[in-house]
Amino acid sequence: MKFQPTNLEGAWLIEAEPNTDKRGAFVRTFCIRAFAENGLETNFVQHSLSYSLHTGTLRGMHFQEEPHGEVKLVSCVKGAIFDVIVDLRPSSPTRLRWAAFELSENNGRQLYIPKGFAHGFLTLCDNVTVNYLISEFHTPSAARGLRYDDPALAIEWPASPVLLSERDLGWPFVQAELV
Repeated sequence: MKFQPTNLEGAWLIEAEPNTDKRGAFVRTFCIRAFAENGLETNFVQHSLSYSLHTGTLRGMHFQEEPHGEVKLVSCVKGAIFDVIVDLRPSSPTRLRWAAFELSENNGRQLYIPKGFAHGFLTLCDNVTVNYLISEFHTPSAARGLRYDDPALAIEWPASPVLLSERDLGWPFVQAELV
């Protein structure tokens, strides 16, 4: 695995290094030693999948309020997504900045998202499966989110979403939530 820091402090893009031969490939997707050597979380208490049926499905921008903040390791195991993170940490030099990455079954990338970040994605094709390793148990009362189309964040989505939940449409704008 290759660990590449992103332009948002504490977030990492992890590139797969497949071993291939005439049978196909074998890829290591997680290694406690490699993560620890890079100062990253190694304890993931929940492993989850999301399935999205249609191109243009948007999920996000989600986070858990402290003290239930989560580290997430996200990968797309079927299809492709435009994955977005926003730094919400009050003392961070990259606060309220966003970054985006294409994660797909073909590129094998993973995104390491530290505590204090909002996360969401837009599906780029039909029938998408996203895998999550999560460092904390889900606490419904701590679930929060931000609007994907918040002008203060100015996220540049590759297309307008065609399908999203009522809950995701109801999240507050940054000014109401964080300022």
